[in-house]
Amino acid sequence: MALTLDRPDLTAFLTADGAGGARVDLLVRGARCAGCIAKIERTVTALPGVEAARLNLSTGRLAVELLNDRVDPGRIVTALERLGYPATPYDPGVALVERDREGRRLILALAVAGFGAMNAMMFSVPLWAGLFGQELGPATRTLMMWMSGAVGAPCALFAGMPFFRSAWRSLRVGKANMDVPISVAVLLTLGVSFSETILHGRDAYFDAAVSLLFLLLIGRWLDHVLRARARSAAGDLLALQAAAANRLEGDRERSVPLGEVRPGDLLRVRPGERIPVDAVLVAGQALLDNSLLTGESAPQAVAVGRLCRAGALNTSGLLTIRAEACSEDSALAAIARLVEAGAQSRSRYVRLADRAAALYVPVVHAAALATFAGGWALGLEPREALIRAVAVLIVTCPCALGLAVPAVQIAASSRLFRKGILVKSGAAMERLAEVDHVVFDKTGVLTLGRPTLTGASAADIALAAPLARATSHPMAQALVRAAGEGPIALDVVEHPGLGVEGLIDGRRARLGRAGFVGVPDQPAGETELWFGLDGLPRVRFQFTDALRPDARETVAALKARGLSVEILSGDLGPAVLTAAAAVGIDHWRAGLLPQDKAAAIDALTAGGRRVLMVGDGLNDTAALARAHAAIAPGTALEASQNAADLVVSGERLMTVVEALDVARAARRRALENFGFAAVYNLVAAPAAMLGLVNPLFAALAMSGSSLVVTLNALRVGARR
Repeated sequence: MALTLDRPDLTAFLTADGAGGARVDLLVRGARCAGCIAKIERTVTALPGVEAARLNLSTGRLAVELLNDRVDPGRIVTALERLGYPATPYDPGVALVERDREGRRLILALAVAGFGAMNAMMFSVPLWAGLFGQELGPATRTLMMWMSGAVGAPCALFAGMPFFRSAWRSLRVGKANMDVPISVAVLLTLGVSFSETILHGRDAYFDAAVSLLFLLLIGRWLDHVLRARARSAAGDLLALQAAAANRLEGDRERSVPLGEVRPGDLLRVRPGERIPVDAVLVAGQALLDNSLLTGESAPQAVAVGRLCRAGALNTSGLLTIRAEACSEDSALAAIARLVEAGAQSRSRYVRLADRAAALYVPVVHAAALATFAGGWALGLEPREALIRAVAVLIVTCPCALGLAVPAVQIAASSRLFRKGILVKSGAAMERLAEVDHVVFDKTGVLTLGRPTLTGASAADIALAAPLARATSHPMAQALVRAAGEGPIALDVVEHPGLGVEGLIDGRRARLGRAGFVGVPDQPAGETELWFGLDGLPRVRFQFTDALRPDARETVAALKARGLSVEILSGDLGPAVLTAAAAVGIDHWRAGLLPQDKAAAIDALTAGGRRVLMVGDGLNDTAALARAHAAIAPGTALEASQNAADLVVSGERLMTVVEALDVARAARRRALENFGFAAVYNLVAAPAAMLGLVNPLFAALAMSGSSLVVTLNALRVGARR
């Protein structure tokens, strides 16, 4: 009963889903690996009334789906606290503050550990190397040991706080995580070192303790930075929504926060503004730029009564729309949720390292305890037996195992950076090496992403250019690029969805759709504009989106490496068919919405394929997040770049093949590092148990194993 009274009342944070169920989002602190995710999700899902639970490690956000709104969220918080993971209702502002606080703590701990390691060694090196070529006397040795302890011990205690806190939370609930043996090793090393110093022993190991923490904190800081990068994709998508909307209230128009918009509200959207929420057009002539959502480069006319999706850019006149959804239910928000879900995928190598680490904790503790008990039973002094046990804990510290993959990722990332490829995800290399199917978007990926005028005479271009300069239509701008600088038409009037008209040398001119210019509408296989000038025949301008010069070569290279290739595009069928035939791709799909692309990726994954998605538009963002690996060109939207694992610069598509080759080489190096780490522990642990190495040499051996792993990883980055 006491537990029930102390349980927090979080029912106010429940959100109904409209189908009888409910949802609550919690901010969970302390989760650091795939093992934490599995433990949290398994525990929460097992609670009565919980249908599903999903933890995003990057944001700390635990999304819990409940069977109904009568389920008490406080029970979930209590269960998490019993596991050692404090939880509160999710608040983006609080989450950001918490992440910033964690980052500052890690930087400070790393700085203190680096200072302590360097200065403790200044006093400890003369203990075994001598000073000015002479061996130290007993009094001088004791002084050096005390000086090393005066610097190293406080630094180790401060720098070790992230590990100590994590270990204590774990032990408090009867569990043992990776930080427990690390904490035990550090504290025992300090204890043994003080004992040796007080008893005038030969060696102290203050430098080993603080150096160990320094190496471990480097890895933890890199993990923090990588997760910070992964968090921004969904936020960038939602940033594309307008911050406010212009709501009509009777005869008045009032600007309100986007979160206050409700279905049925009448909204005004001016030229140059984005549609704030999914809505139906009530009044006005809408010409919407949906390139962020569908990838279609040409603006599309929307008739009254048709749906306008959130994020579309109004390129025409004043529109009146009726909201059909709240901001959190809009198309952009739906894509953002897909991105966040896809960003939680866990790689096979990370799971392998987590399983090895899970075995490491009980095995190493048992080995250290057996070393102490066995040594004491065989006649060793308790102090000597304890030193051997500490050596076992240090020499088996999983630094080599922890560096096996990150070191390779860093080396591979550096090599790719020199090739103009930015690697944004810590596990991107291993996932990229495993792909067997490549999906390309068309516009902006296989093509350059901008309309190019084809087959027009210089005289026709010069004649239409003054009117083209008066509009921002993408195809008109392509005509302007072909014409260069020059005069602009007068008395220009935009006709949304039709074209533009004005005066050129006093004569009426029109540029736009065939019917607008006076030519009967007819099917066209290519994007086109018509131009008409009083007294002259009508002129048809045709446009194509030029393929990247190496697109066909790239597709052939991917097929030569055993990968199948496909196009998923939001563009019209004829344009996709033409591009597919030109680059040698047999399988393609056109006219896809963002959700369609994400569903296609999910279907391929369910069929056993490991998909590499290469896309650049907002309509590709969800698919990028759902794919096994993802690449975006440098010209892509910032949201798409953040959802991708790799971003390539320049116009060369062959960088996709180069990234794949480096990723496969990195996988080989990572497996070699795993093998070395296993062999090292099989040799080093028995040596420490037999007393062949003391804690100092154990720390050196541990550092040496890390160095070997790092040097092997650098082979990936070697120039060829």
